[in-house]
Amino acid sequence: MDTLPSTLARLSISLPAELMAQLDAMVAERGLPSRSQMIAELIRHELAEHSAERPEAVLAGTITLIYRAESGRVRHALAQTQLGYVKEVISAQNVFLEDDQAMEVLLVQGPFERLQQLCDDLRKVRGVQQIKLVTTTALLPPLHFHGEDGEPA
Repeated sequence: MDTLPSTLARLSISLPAELMAQLDAMVAERGLPSRSQMIAELIRHELAEHSAERPEAVLAGTITLIYRAESGRVRHALAQTQLGYVKEVISAQNVFLEDDQAMEVLLVQGPFERLQQLCDDLRKVRGVQQIKLVTTTALLPPLHFHGEDGEPA
């Protein structure tokens, strides 16, 4: 999101005064240089949500989990679940939190239906307290190539 598009298109919109004031407050709180940047971010978010409505859409994103870390049982169950989604789980980061909790963030990519099923399967692990999938329409470049034709593995 830090790069500017090569061409810009102008859009003029009318908003209720209260909504405009709330938008200006959000722009100021986030330290953004313009309303346009904030509106573009909001549109990108909504486009990603809209793409997620199409089950065949391939998306990249993160799955964030909070779980009880009192034993290795939960971590083992989460790892076992992730093994069924090797093509979708790109990487995982785990950190221990206060009060015997842990947070795991998975970098994922794949068809929305598979990502949603992964979330559902992780949610079933006893000890998982919170889980959230956040997606984007931007994709990771192919990670591995093999063969003479240069096609992704």
